[in-house]
Amino acid sequence: MLAKSRARLGAFASAVHYFPTIGSTNDVAATLPEGAVVMADAQTAGRGRRGHSWFSPQGSGLYVSVVVAPTRARTDPARAMLLVTLAAGVALVESLDAATGLRADLKWPNDVYVARRKLAGILAETSSDRVVVGYGVNIAPSAYPPELRDRITCVESELGRGVDRDRLFVETLAALARRYDDLLDGRFDAILDAWRSRAPAAVGARVTRTAGDAVEHGITAGIDDRGALLVQIGDRIERIVSGELTWL
Repeated sequence: MLAKSRARLGAFASAVHYFPTIGSTNDVAATLPEGAVVMADAQTAGRGRRGHSWFSPQGSGLYVSVVVAPTRARTDPARAMLLVTLAAGVALVESLDAATGLRADLKWPNDVYVARRKLAGILAETSSDRVVVGYGVNIAPSAYPPELRDRITCVESELGRGVDRDRLFVETLAALARRYDDLLDGRFDAILDAWRSRAPAAVGARVTRTAGDAVEHGITAGIDDRGALLVQIGDRIERIVSGELTWL
């Protein structure tokens, strides 16, 4: 299926590295050039943002990393880093639509949700002049750790049927290739508008923000043209680009 779809894979058509089991796809991808793809059936040290682990059991999910160079986009590096994460989120929900028919929502900056449960996540990490974009999609039910059982879901549980993991893998790469082209060609509004259309919690949701010892409560007010989350805190609007954010 991958060979038949190479014309749709753009920057990610040349080198796919497969591992039955790996520590972290991001760690291997960090040693590879732009356009490289790393896929594994299981990760023993998968991770998410802020040091959180990513549960990656054998055969239950899609664990992939791609290598991109968003600094080639016609914008500053900080904006490019935010936009590449949002573009990856858009690509994931578009690929879920195409491969399975499941409609999922986005939550800033890097999560994919269905019915308030996490279905997929994205981790973008800088490596020299490149960025490694890792993503994990929960596909099949598994023996989730107790602390995760009420917070996560998977594609097959939501659909009530099995899905073709190979097809979903190909569709994620094809969607990422399209959105990466948008980024490099300066079509930032296409990324931002697509993200907004799939992120209902970006407006009107209650959140808390932790920065150091300070905890502030606010209401989401969308994202700006740089990809930062806007939060109404008291009588002011704050741009959120870092800090721990909790959705209530």
